[in-house]
Amino acid sequence: MKIEEVKSTVKTQRISSHSHIKGLGLDENGNAIQMASGLVGQESAREAAGIVVDMIKSKKMAGRAILMGGPPGTGKTAIALAIAQELGSKVPFCLMVGSEVYSSEIKKTEVLMENFRRAIGLRIKETKEVYEGEVTELTPVETENPMGGYGKTVSHVIIGLKTAKGTKQLKLDPSIYESLQKEKVEPGDVIYIEANSGAVKRQGRSDTFATEFDLEAEEYVPLPKGDVHKKKEVIQDVTLHDLDVANARPQGGQDILSMMGQLMKSKKTEITDKLRKEINKVVNKYIDQGIAELVPGVLFIDEVHMLDIETFTYLHRALESAIAPIVIFATNRGRCVVRGTEDIISPHGVPLDLLDRLLIIRTLPYSRHEIEQILKIRAQTEGISIDADAVQLLSDIGSRTTLSVSGDIAPSHATILCWR
Repeated sequence: MKIEEVKSTVKTQRISSHSHIKGLGLDENGNAIQMASGLVGQESAREAAGIVVDMIKSKKMAGRAILMGGPPGTGKTAIALAIAQELGSKVPFCLMVGSEVYSSEIKKTEVLMENFRRAIGLRIKETKEVYEGEVTELTPVETENPMGGYGKTVSHVIIGLKTAKGTKQLKLDPSIYESLQKEKVEPGDVIYIEANSGAVKRQGRSDTFATEFDLEAEEYVPLPKGDVHKKKEVIQDVTLHDLDVANARPQGGQDILSMMGQLMKSKKTEITDKLRKEINKVVNKYIDQGIAELVPGVLFIDEVHMLDIETFTYLHRALESAIAPIVIFATNRGRCVVRGTEDIISPHGVPLDLLDRLLIIRTLPYSRHEIEQILKIRAQTEGISIDADAVQLLSDIGSRTTLSVSGDIAPSHATILCWR
């Protein structure tokens, strides 16, 4: 008798420096718990970040900026990612580094504006009349070709849809039959057809056809409830950058010249200010009509001292615009020369006029005990068994240097031991 072990099909998650961060770790009163949600210490900074999260959720923070300042390895990026976790997946969060603006392909200001637009979401609500259900019948009705010849054409298609409440038979246009063929719809599939546009969406195979196999190529969905013909609210989340790209990319033809033109185009193309203004007009119109809702997200710019005087000037204008996200800067510099100038020395390498507009959140160096706690969390996240002596040694190294150094030693040392 042959016995085989059934291996788990669960995907192995990639572990990054901040995989253990699950939130800000605050209680119901907004007070920081010493060790919670993957964060340790930095109680004052976390409580300040909690106030920022509440302001963002109540939409009172748009167009404002925060500066997180502190020595290297004190959790500035971790707190910013915790803010993103607290806001949830529906609020756009865009992360960039100050040096990203220096590109040989596009202007510095274009890189900044692109990331600004990535951090602004648009929630579009639409009520559509749809026919939804499990396909019970799919019969194309053919007639003689009106153009003559021996071929036949599809005059209409008969489709039967079933829900938990009842069934309905529909007579559809031949163009919808083409959409059904593109979606590879067959009896037993759960689909919905939009009444206005005739668009067809295959949601999956009905779960009544589910088998006992461990591995399935199909996605099984439950039988829809209610009537076949219903009104359905469709909510779509997009960013302003998605709208920019969709309108900036021309739909070329299928001829050789169009295809060659698309191939010869540079990878990065600048989106004009004129196009953005037109998109903003349409967006404002949708907001006024109640069709769409603006969701100001968060733009996190790490190593902000790497930006130069030109980009700081542009940031002023961008922050004052009507459609602007919440901007979080982070830096580990003290007083230094503003990049792009020779004699302007300013705190954190940020010009004073911009610095006056920022709410500054300070992070402090970790104590030896806090470094020990963080190392234990990281070891658990990475699946490393680490003894008490090793934790003490690594926390000593971390307190002498930074947490980043001791955090990098642990996994590499564990890998070397595995090889031996």
